[in-house]
Amino acid sequence: MHHVNVLRSPLYKKIYIGESSYVGVRFIYHNQGPKKGWTSRYRPWVLVHMEEMADRSAALKWEK
Repeated sequence: MHHVNVLRSPLYKKIYIGESSYVGVRFIYHNQGPKKGWTSRYRPWVLVHMEEMADRSAALKWEK
């Protein structure tokens, strides 16, 4: 199963949309992972929406 996640940074008023097959792990990565990258600049992130997809192709299409 793949998921499309919509994350929101309340502090910076940013939205991030991404796909992953490991929702919990990916969410933790965005909030606690390496200090390098776009999502690390706008922490903390809050999960505001998650959509379950049948496969990665469908998740990528929804993400765009």
